[in-house]
Amino acid sequence: MKKFNMNLWRYLSLSLAMMVMIAFTSCDNDDDEPMPEQANVVEVLGGDINFNTLTTAVIAAGLDDDLSGAGPFTVFAPTNDAFGDFLSDNSLTSDELIGSADLSNTLRYHVVSGNIASGDVEAGAVTSLSGDKFYISIDPDGRVWINGNTMVTAVDKMASNGVIHTLDYVITAPTMSIAEIAVENSTSSTPEFTQLVAALTRAGLVDAVSGDSDDDLTVFAPTDAAFEDLYTALGVSGVDEIDVDLLTDVLMYHVVPARAFSQDLRNEASLPTLLEGSNLTVDLPGLMINESSLVPPMLNIHATNGVIHVINKVIIPE
Repeated sequence: MKKFNMNLWRYLSLSLAMMVMIAFTSCDNDDDEPMPEQANVVEVLGGDINFNTLTTAVIAAGLDDDLSGAGPFTVFAPTNDAFGDFLSDNSLTSDELIGSADLSNTLRYHVVSGNIASGDVEAGAVTSLSGDKFYISIDPDGRVWINGNTMVTAVDKMASNGVIHTLDYVITAPTMSIAEIAVENSTSSTPEFTQLVAALTRAGLVDAVSGDSDDDLTVFAPTDAAFEDLYTALGVSGVDEIDVDLLTDVLMYHVVPARAFSQDLRNEASLPTLLEGSNLTVDLPGLMINESSLVPPMLNIHATNGVIHVINKVIIPE
């Protein structure tokens, strides 16, 4: 019995030693195998069929090497459907987009230097790799928007050199000021803002609504029909018959010295205007600014120096 116990003990000791040796050998083998590298932003985009158009555009623009670098980069990435909507809205083909001289700059407008995860995103201006600013808004429901017309639909797709957030549209930098947009629309085939342009000219305020990204204005722009209603109420035939001081005050009352997209507005907010001491009141459920209604979809018209929201009534200060 004693001999049997001794043999059993030796067997167990030998088995334990072999198990320890195997365990250490396994650890050594794991250490010898290289850890898989995380893909960079170009590789991540290329591996997702939802970004086929974006990946093709990045390669065509010669940005794949740049965006494969150390970074870090934050990429706001339009999906294939986002590109499809953008092409349709602008009467472009895929070939025309890929062959555009502005392709590289447009794509750089979607990239920010640094690693900005969703938890770090804040409302306000962001400078892109193109050098142009885009503007982030957070609506009352917590959704994130860019330039008032593009929504972030998914976040935090991680890469070795940055992070990717998904967009439902292509963003582009504005090229005209508020004044230039108004003038262009006043001479289009279906003109609008003819009376607003005439009023700004008479009051000498055209320069006040001209500018670049260093300026931040929000203009609540009455339609031509709204001005016609005002003329009827005042018993005049046109803008030239309105006292210029009154006209100036009225126009300044429609301008807020901040870039406020519709998603930035909050119910019952009081908005200071260029008319000192006079504020506008926001009624979101009614889509109203004071007694005037906002006119969807003519909101968030983005300009170099601010944003235009169209309204259906001229607002008279008290």
